[in-house]
Amino acid sequence: MKFQLSIFSILFLTFSQLIQAQEKSDTYSVEFESFQLENGLKVIMHEDHSDPVVAVALTAHVGSAREKEGRTGFAHLFEHLLFLESENLGKGGLDKMSARIGGSGANGSTSRDRTNYYQTVPNDALEKMLWAEADKLGYFINTVTEPVLAKEKQVVKNEKRQGVDNRPYGHDMYVIDRNLYPEGHPYSWQVIGSLEDLQNASLEDVKEFYNKWYTPNNVILTISGDFDPEQARDWVHKYFDEIPRGPEVEKLEKQMVSLEKTKKLYHEDNFAKLPELTLTWPSVYTNHPDSYALQILASYLADGKNAPLYKKLVEEEKLSGRISMFDYESELAGQLMLQVRAYENVDLDQVQQAINEVFSEFAQNGIPQKDLERIKAGLETDFYNQISSVFGKGYQLAQYEIYTGDPNNLNKEVQNLLSVSQQDVMNVFRKYVQDKNYVATSFVPKGSPELALEDSEKAEVVEEKIVEGAEEDFDPSQQASYEKTPSSFDRSIEPPYHGKPETRVPDIWEQNLPSGMKVMGITNKEVPLVRFSLDIKGGQLLEKPDQAGISNLLAEMMTKGTANKTAAELEEAIEMLGASIYVNSEEEKITISGNTLAKNYEQTLELVKEILLQPRWDEEEFKLAKQQILSRLQEQKGDPLQIASNEFNKLIYGEDSILSYNLLGTTESVTNISLNDLKNFYEENLSPLAASFLVVGAIEKDTALKPVRGISANWPPKNIDFPEFSNPELPEQSKIYFYDVPGAKQSIISFGAPALSATDEDFYPAEVMNYRLGGGSFASQLTQELRENKGYTYGIRSRFTQRNYIGPFQISSGVRTNITYEATELIRNILRNYPQSFKPSDLEVTQSYMIKSNARRFETLGAKLNMLQEISDFGYDYDYIKQREKLVEDLSVMQIQELARQYVNPERMYFLIVGDAETQLDKLDQLGFGEPILLNPEE
Repeated sequence: MKFQLSIFSILFLTFSQLIQAQEKSDTYSVEFESFQLENGLKVIMHEDHSDPVVAVALTAHVGSAREKEGRTGFAHLFEHLLFLESENLGKGGLDKMSARIGGSGANGSTSRDRTNYYQTVPNDALEKMLWAEADKLGYFINTVTEPVLAKEKQVVKNEKRQGVDNRPYGHDMYVIDRNLYPEGHPYSWQVIGSLEDLQNASLEDVKEFYNKWYTPNNVILTISGDFDPEQARDWVHKYFDEIPRGPEVEKLEKQMVSLEKTKKLYHEDNFAKLPELTLTWPSVYTNHPDSYALQILASYLADGKNAPLYKKLVEEEKLSGRISMFDYESELAGQLMLQVRAYENVDLDQVQQAINEVFSEFAQNGIPQKDLERIKAGLETDFYNQISSVFGKGYQLAQYEIYTGDPNNLNKEVQNLLSVSQQDVMNVFRKYVQDKNYVATSFVPKGSPELALEDSEKAEVVEEKIVEGAEEDFDPSQQASYEKTPSSFDRSIEPPYHGKPETRVPDIWEQNLPSGMKVMGITNKEVPLVRFSLDIKGGQLLEKPDQAGISNLLAEMMTKGTANKTAAELEEAIEMLGASIYVNSEEEKITISGNTLAKNYEQTLELVKEILLQPRWDEEEFKLAKQQILSRLQEQKGDPLQIASNEFNKLIYGEDSILSYNLLGTTESVTNISLNDLKNFYEENLSPLAASFLVVGAIEKDTALKPVRGISANWPPKNIDFPEFSNPELPEQSKIYFYDVPGAKQSIISFGAPALSATDEDFYPAEVMNYRLGGGSFASQLTQELRENKGYTYGIRSRFTQRNYIGPFQISSGVRTNITYEATELIRNILRNYPQSFKPSDLEVTQSYMIKSNARRFETLGAKLNMLQEISDFGYDYDYIKQREKLVEDLSVMQIQELARQYVNPERMYFLIVGDAETQLDKLDQLGFGEPILLNPEE
């Protein structure tokens, strides 16, 4: 179908006004301007001149709820198609242009109710983005051919295998939604769809879908960031005005549901090693008046040490270490979900009995006012985090337009949350949970149906069979032949850049304290938040193999109370400030990090001081922490991705090195660690001489330093002996290693070899070299060949690991099981050819991306904190970004080729595959790397 030429030169609706919620109030708000074109396109603009970047997004009011039964997953499939090509961008579409302009990578997402397409770019590329987005909206459909559709079906089916079919508990939502919603309800099928429906989608389906839903009157365009609104308005008119209005889109009525009876179902999961119970009650649609109280109810019952469900199931009954509860709201209806992953061999009837006891107590006591205020404070901070980037602001404005018809409702969100009362929370509990029917799903390990809830029926789950040669062939090189859609000007000419945004490296202040601790910070007042990180060198590096996981266990214990506060009291004190404090152990450090409202920074740091200097060493909390870690280790045994990670590290570093161990440790080592071992590790290995405090946000240097000085003054310095590690060596020749996961629907691949440390002068040049190989997403050869040309995978990447010691070069992906050999052969060939195939045009694209993308490098508080961490961890200069720009400009093709020969040599590499050995192992010896080595033959 061709569009008729239609030119609009005037606005249909003059609606241009600057909105600011709650005038004359101190409440933070997002200012915006909105207008509508005559063809129905709604445009929302938000100015933010703090960084030279702009986010552009198209949001179509169509998701899986607008699909036809038998064509499920089609909205999501269409999201993929829209990136591939359009009439004037050509093959590769926006993905190809993104690499040249330094964009964040064109991306999209599909929900039940909407599909969005978005990217953040340097502000000189705004006109290019508007030109490209208009081309997708009005000049796309002619480029879709049968081969294009066939290939993209394979990509989406791989995405489903990766996210659903090849992971523990992946089918849970499918079972829940089929039983919660009546047949024919638009939420009764999954957004990702079924493999059968995806395969049956036809070219006629694509065109019908596009013409019905991808019209200006069903789409919102958001522009957020550093731009001139008058100029942007002119460009919007130029590129979007003549796209014709589509048929009127009928608004869907709300379709909340109720259950006539409780339904109990079970499934024996091929990958799950622990039983999991999920209870789901019908609830409300997005922005329903009850939605705010439901959020608070879910948080109170399940989140953290003070939650009644945690106290009952974790502390008292010791049935589980993982509980979550949330209200999953959509445009037409919603569902309140409680999920409990129990310990090994726990009968889920015990879990449900404990849940019922908690609910009975809540019905009597309700939510204490103190807890209500605590939860509200955290939700307010979460809100500010969501809008801390220009993309976040634009995204939220579009969401509120879609779901409420008024973007300004974004500015009422915090007030709606803060106005919830104790009685409101009790009311929604009685209305939606107490004595109400629900869907209960028991997902249990294969062979353990007795762990499911009593009287559960076997759930209907469609399992894909592994069949060699089952996928249809297609020719990805076939060009579409069509008559171009007419326009009033030549749309094939890409607009120019406007200006040249300079990378704005944030100003860094620093201070060395008497204890030896270094402090660095960046002041930024875009949102009233502060983020911080106290990084203490050590972590796994200081462990011994017989105590593997001790630093992780220490990190777990440091938030389990202080000398003055129980674990519950500490958590309450943090949350009352609207703050979060985390303690994590990594390979090279232990980190105490956090996020708080700027006004509560000093009080938050006082709690950090307690956590660091006055641990509680509670015996019961220690037992609980060990039990939870042991449960996670058991759970990981069924996860192909975690198996691949564990086995790859063993190949790289050798089984005798502590670096080959899981950060959690082993079942044996964790079991044997005592509380006294933990105290000794703490005393011996935490010192301000090995610590850096990093802080960014709405705070000045003097204010930031004050509480840090208090930490420093009370933390005695001691010298830490850091062990020397022998560098891992390249294998003499490549070998294939296979870990068998019977029935795996995908093969997880981890190919690589020891490479470089982050302090090596070749590290960043090697990262530049890797951009066109596998580090540049859709700009990379691996993605283009395995995803775009073959449809073998949903995603593939290669990277160099940033460490102070030698880290690996690694290629990782999940490929469909029945082409494991073909994918491995293709990757090997790409690696072999990469040095000689790298051309001047590749260098030009790489240089453009690496330099231009720096304009958006420091936009968020998280990005600024990450920069400080790189400077602290690896000794980089404060202006290392500028230095790297010069390095990239000076690199030659020959240098890139030599780096590729040295660091990505497929003849001296480990090829690890985690998949179904019965169907895939034997033919891998044809690769020429000898007979594959099966890593778990005894299993």
